[in-house]
Amino acid sequence: MDVIVQSNNECLILKGGSPDQESVGSGTKKSSVSSGSRPPNQKEFFYRFVESDILTSKLVDWFESVVEKSAPKKHAFEFPFELIELQKFEYALEGISFQQLIRMPNAIHASTCDAVEATAYLAIEDFLHASVKGLWEAFWSQDEPIPFSVGCLYNSNLKFYQAEKAIANGKLGGLCATGVMLNNPRYPHGKWDQILELALLRPDIGSLAVGSSRKPSLSVLGEAIFYALRMLLARSLSRLSFFEDSSSVFVLLVDSQYGGVVKVGGDVNKMNFDVNNIYECAAEWIKTHSTIAVSPIDRIWNKLGNANWGDIGALQVLFATFHSIMQYAGVPKHSVEDLAADHSSRLQTRRIERQLGEAKVNGNGLFRYQQRSVSPEIVEVHDAVKIESKKPMKLEVGSVLWLEDSDWQKGYQIKEVMTTAEFTYYIASHVEEPGRSLFLYVGSHPSNLEPAWEDMNLWYQVQRQTKILTIMKQKGLSSKYLPQLSASGRIVHPGQCRRPSSGGNCDHPWCGTPILVTIPVGETVAEMVRGGRFGSDEVIRCCHDCLSALFTAASAGIRHGDIRPENVICVKSGIRHPYFVLIGWGHAILEDRDRPTMNLHFSSTYALQEGKLCSASDAESLIYMLYYTCGGTLPDLDSVEGALQWRETSWSRRLIQQKLGDISTVLKAFSDYVDSLCGTPYPMDYDIWLRRLKRNFHEEDYGKEIDASG
Repeated sequence: MDVIVQSNNECLILKGGSPDQESVGSGTKKSSVSSGSRPPNQKEFFYRFVESDILTSKLVDWFESVVEKSAPKKHAFEFPFELIELQKFEYALEGISFQQLIRMPNAIHASTCDAVEATAYLAIEDFLHASVKGLWEAFWSQDEPIPFSVGCLYNSNLKFYQAEKAIANGKLGGLCATGVMLNNPRYPHGKWDQILELALLRPDIGSLAVGSSRKPSLSVLGEAIFYALRMLLARSLSRLSFFEDSSSVFVLLVDSQYGGVVKVGGDVNKMNFDVNNIYECAAEWIKTHSTIAVSPIDRIWNKLGNANWGDIGALQVLFATFHSIMQYAGVPKHSVEDLAADHSSRLQTRRIERQLGEAKVNGNGLFRYQQRSVSPEIVEVHDAVKIESKKPMKLEVGSVLWLEDSDWQKGYQIKEVMTTAEFTYYIASHVEEPGRSLFLYVGSHPSNLEPAWEDMNLWYQVQRQTKILTIMKQKGLSSKYLPQLSASGRIVHPGQCRRPSSGGNCDHPWCGTPILVTIPVGETVAEMVRGGRFGSDEVIRCCHDCLSALFTAASAGIRHGDIRPENVICVKSGIRHPYFVLIGWGHAILEDRDRPTMNLHFSSTYALQEGKLCSASDAESLIYMLYYTCGGTLPDLDSVEGALQWRETSWSRRLIQQKLGDISTVLKAFSDYVDSLCGTPYPMDYDIWLRRLKRNFHEEDYGKEIDASG
């Protein structure tokens, strides 16, 4: 069966008062008190709205009209999901494991045996539990407990019970639905304003399956609409807003083999809450103010009672559950697009397994790149390299590393090996563009993130920084003072990749090793200071360029959190006027729960005291870095207390201001300004200081330069 948007009104997010005022007893998301006012009599209307049959009888004429008008299209209702959405969702689920332990009995109503029907309720309850568990852990959190529970609805009191307990207490005949709800120990029988979705187990759903000539059944659809409307009413009454989006709900229709989805949305505040004509008012709202979508009915369970998780029937139900969870928990940490992107790498791995890929690697997974007078070519090196442990890869100058991302592969030749106290990275060039230099970072194998501090540093430098730079790109942040993401992906290791279909990596030591490639390339400030190549002009220019980078990032709510001489580079190659780029965004702060790295010399006072950043924290770290580049003395520090004491003494004695004042009065003024903002909630005024700093550039060097970002 298929679907149509029935009304011409838009869906609105509702927040209102509730018959239930307590918050959720467990879960990761806190509820908030709604400030909206509810229409008079709405609460009484809700409590009297209990008979689905009466509502269905009021919808007969409307339903027949809808079916008649839709006859040429053969679809009475629009679909809740586009096919392309389901395909992308299916790609995202490739690495996710779902397991229904209680099998669905075949044809539950072929027999009058209560045991068969009881098993069916146990099976649908287990199916929903497996769905919620798999989706929550894959998209939201593997570490936090699942904030949902599943129970069966008893029709005589509209309360929820665990199926096993309900059956044991003789309530089997009165069970009418199964629901996913917020886990609230204070209300073990559930609360209607805390229900995510409902599933109706009915005997005749399969007769409406795809390919059937039958029209939608009003008895089934009317009951689904009734429960959906009851959920919408409860949410609009709730004083505690549990759902970010309360304008629509999903009801699942299932039998022992088939299933589908009904989506009902609309602004219930537009309903006439006449307690003397409850069902007439509800029917009128459905006809004029609701949007109703119904999916095709398709097969979910096979004849053995196992769910076909990857088929369209189960996908529709899972996608509805995914949207229901998202209404409560918000945007997932791992988006559908992110997880679906792994499909391309799996496809490429399969191509390599079947020897369909164009890229080939030798025994140690690297190529030796040789320049020739006619044309460059890649020559295999047949050295046998035995790899015994999953240690961070160490590459040599001349090696070529292959990276896979989406549907392509790229080769990068190592030109220079850069070693710091924390990790090793590389200056490389694309094999097809040997004249263009890039920074290439090779991460640690995913299994190595626990044992070594070096591996955690690599994780921040590669995986986390890839995320930050991707977000910057998605938000359209553009500045020459920010690094740009050139490429990211996984290394193409030698041999066949035997990565399991459930996800993860194969047993090859390099499988899953992440790669990050960025531009531009330059010399770090730390190297320039050590070499005596950082003068007064560079100090002013560095302050301006870093401040401009911070300004651009702050416009998208991103803060750096790790400003130090190693994380600022000077770009000189191929340009007339050198400039500075703020790199090392792996410790960037995106949200309140993120914590900045702790550096006793360069972290802000607020970061050391509170473990958080204030609006001026990055600017304060920039001041400390400039103080160091000007020849300021950094004492030996071995504790946070000592670091705080040094900061207090330096600021109170104006040692920092005086040192920067020796370079420029504007730097001295800027340090005073930052000092006045430290630890306060007041925002930085970037514009005025960028203009003042630019006026101090030497006219012969920068007077005619056009700088759009500062």
